[in-house]
Amino acid sequence: MPHRTLILGLESSCDDTAAAVVLNGRQILSNIISSQNDLHRRFGGVVPEIASRRHLEMINPIIDEALAKSGITLGELEGIAVSHGPGLVGSLLVGVSTAKALSYALDVSLIAVNHLEGHIYANFLTGASVNFPIICLVVSGGHTSLIYMQDHGEMEVLGRTRDDAAGEVFDKVARALELGFPGGPAIENLAQRGDSAAFKFPRALMSEDGKLDFSFSGLKTAVLNCIRRETEQGRSVKLEDLTAAFQEAVVDVLVEKSLLAVRQNPVKQLLLAGGVAANGELRRRMRRRMDDEGIELVIPPPQLCTDNGAMIAAAGYYNLRRGRVASQTLNAVSSLGLKGV
Repeated sequence: MPHRTLILGLESSCDDTAAAVVLNGRQILSNIISSQNDLHRRFGGVVPEIASRRHLEMINPIIDEALAKSGITLGELEGIAVSHGPGLVGSLLVGVSTAKALSYALDVSLIAVNHLEGHIYANFLTGASVNFPIICLVVSGGHTSLIYMQDHGEMEVLGRTRDDAAGEVFDKVARALELGFPGGPAIENLAQRGDSAAFKFPRALMSEDGKLDFSFSGLKTAVLNCIRRETEQGRSVKLEDLTAAFQEAVVDVLVEKSLLAVRQNPVKQLLLAGGVAANGELRRRMRRRMDDEGIELVIPPPQLCTDNGAMIAAAGYYNLRRGRVASQTLNAVSSLGLKGV
């Protein structure tokens, strides 16, 4: 009978408190998420102090619920995996402190997981066969990166955003248009009914031959200036058209840079990860272009694109298999990079 390795994954890097139990890095037994969207919506974005206080309130009940739903007891766990960065340091500390206490009390392995690494490993929970080497596009509210993976733990950042992340720009444009928080779903819903040709927005760094970095601050400024100009001239902005043009500009860059990455590297698979990977237009366009290129595209279902504990548990399982365990000195690192994972 194959060995059963049960990992509890904890995620609290931003504004979602999450816990999950995963079997052998592939099978989700439970995946519980407590969202804070209602708390932060009136501010138009995440307030760090409010986020960390809510994590403190929710972390234990969420763990209890994850264990109950999985049918697993604490004594059956072989490891506690936790996201220790990057993210909001106050939020991260709640998860890290909880994981350290559980690991010590249960005498099981403490496994540190890079939050971005976790997003990548959400793809291992889809049932798809992931065959190295691979390229992964991680695109979220805080990160936009193209990563080459030769094997588990062997990662190289090929390109990253030089300024704003794609998800961050979605939220800032949505705030300017008073569409609420989070901005991504609101913009996507409006854009479905709009004409993307009604406005012309820039695609930064698209002309840089062979370069895989991203830049979205210029696009954000162009959209905000467009809104201001139309308002000052007494013209009402058709939100459907503006959001469609904005979304197309973001998707164009993400798709073309990903296409360039797979052409430059010997891979047969591209993985999508992160909250923006839930965007329907990005998923459709990326699938079409990768099919044309003969590259298999692996995408998690939308509920595994946003922050969750299952992805942390999955990454934790593969870290544990490689003997990568942490000590009780583990701390939160808000600007943690992927190098050396």
